[in-house]
Formats: sequence, structure tokens, C-alpha cells
Amino acid sequence: MYADAGGPLAQWYQAAGVRTGVRRVLGEVEDGAAGEDGTVFFPAQLVPHLGHEAVRELPPQRRTELTVRQLYQFLLSTTHLETRIVNRAAELIATGRAGLDLPAAVRLDAFKVYCDEGYHALYSLDLADQIAAATAIPIPDWDYGGLVDGLVAAGRRLLPDEPRLAELLQVVVFETLITAVLNELPGDRSVVSTVRELMRDHARDEGRHHRFFAMFFHELWAQLSRSLRPRVARLMPVLIRGCLDWDTGPVRSSLQLAGLHRHTADDVVRDCYGEADAGRIQDICQATVRICRSAGVFDVPGAEEAFAAQGLAAQGLAAQGRR
Repeated sequence: MYADAGGPLAQWYQAAGVRTGVRRVLGEVEDGAAGEDGTVFFPAQLVPHLGHEAVRELPPQRRTELTVRQLYQFLLSTTHLETRIVNRAAELIATGRAGLDLPAAVRLDAFKVYCDEGYHALYSLDLADQIAAATAIPIPDWDYGGLVDGLVAAGRRLLPDEPRLAELLQVVVFETLITAVLNELPGDRSVVSTVRELMRDHARDEGRHHRFFAMFFHELWAQLSRSLRPRVARLMPVLIRGCLDWDTGPVRSSLQLAGLHRHTADDVVRDCYGEADAGRIQDICQATVRICRSAGVFDVPGAEEAFAAQGLAAQGLAAQGRR
């Protein structure tokens, strides 16, 4: 039983960042755009458009600004996802409005998640604000909630009569994917230490959230009716891809701020984001796909095909997980 095992957040009072962490304060910034010892704010390999011919021709300062704005997009998209996707669903679970029969321990842990996510949103915006002040590269007044809108639209399309269930599935997918995304940065010593430390703080909390929502999804799936399971099996891979596909609106605007003509910016986005990085997607989503498999999603006829249609090689991921 969940309560007997203590749950993945049993040590929350002693371990959660909001309980024990420190505010990450940006160190010295050199030349208005570089961190300590010439480090960067965001790694070039995670900015697909930096390698495009039209972008390579830009002055170095403009290229640096592109990486800083990419970090802004990462941080502020996080604030939207944490508050609008995760906390919306965590509140349903915590207040007993999820439509599931759940023990009190699960509801208490959902409140812990709720506290964590508000703090993650706070320090993501805080760091973005610090960087803007130190570099004089302003945070653009963009809507950073494109990923949120995409996930909501997918839920409405595939589960139009089950809005609450769609919200619960959105949080399961996001919270079991984000740890892998966050872990891409802390070990990269070319990145400003404050950014790496904040990502490491976030990843620690999200590791516990990952385990919570993995257990929650197993319980949710067990309580689904037979008529709903095929629809949920079709929605899960759509949500996974929705979380991993780029929100290109801010990217296009960032390219124009760097000096590219609108039509050139459109060309860069089409060239660099037209096809997803299949290898990276497989690496990031394999844990989420394994959770689906262990819960029984792939026992539903057509589930394998639904995942394959989104470029998620479920069989291959299962084999990776057995190694």
C-alpha cells in the first residue's frame, strides 16, 4: 500500500527544495553576456537554430543573445507548465476531486507537489529576472504558454467529455518527462554555475515527483473503465510528443530580435524544427513509456500503433529498459 511504503515524498519536510534550499544568486557577468570564466547561459547544442547558416552569419553578440533568450524560454515555459498543468491537477488530487478512490497519503503528497511547483515557478522567474538585469538582455514580452495550450488542445480533442481525466493525464506525462530534460544541464560545466545549480535543485524535487506520478498513474489506470482505456491509450503518446516538441513562436521572434528578416526567421524555424530529434526524444521519453507499459496501456489493442504514429518506438524503448 502507498501509505505503508511511506510514499516517494515521505522525506519531503527534510529534503524538498522549498523547505531546505537556498536562493540561487547569479555571480559575476562578464562582457554583458557571459558568466564566470566565460561560461554560457545555455548550451549551444540545445539551441538547434544556432547551427543554421543564416544564424552563423550573425555577430557574436547577437548569437549570445539568442542563447540567453532560449534560457528565458525554458525558464518561463516552466513557470507556465508548473502552475497551469501540474498545480491544476495536483489540486484536484489533493482536494479529493480527481474522481478516484485515493488514500489520504496520496492527497497529502499532492499538496507537497503543489508547494514544490509554486516554488519552482518562483525561482525560475527569479533567475530569468536576475539574468536580464545583469546582461541587459531583456525578457521579451511573449506568451510562454504555448506548450500548455498544446496539451490542453490535445485533451479536448481526444477526451472532450472527460476534461478532468485529461488534466490528470497531462500532469502524469509532464512530470515523468521533466526530470530527464532537467538532467541535460547540471553536468555541463560550460554553463553558468548558477543555472546548473538551479536545474540540479529542480531535478532533485522532480525525481520525487516522477515517482509519485508513476505510482499515481498505475492507480488511475487501474480505476479506468474498459471503455475509457482505449481513448487514454491514444492520448498518452500525443501528450508525450506535445511536451517534447518545440514551441517555435518564441524562437521565431527571438531570431527577428537578433536581426533576421521575418521570412528568413521562418526559413530557419522550418529548417531546424521541421523534424524532431528522434534520438533525443527516445532518450527523454523512455521512462514515461515504460510507466505506460507497466501500468497496462500496451495491453490495449492499437496502443503500440498509437505510440508509433507519434514517433515513439515503444518496443525499442521496452528493450532499452530491460538492458
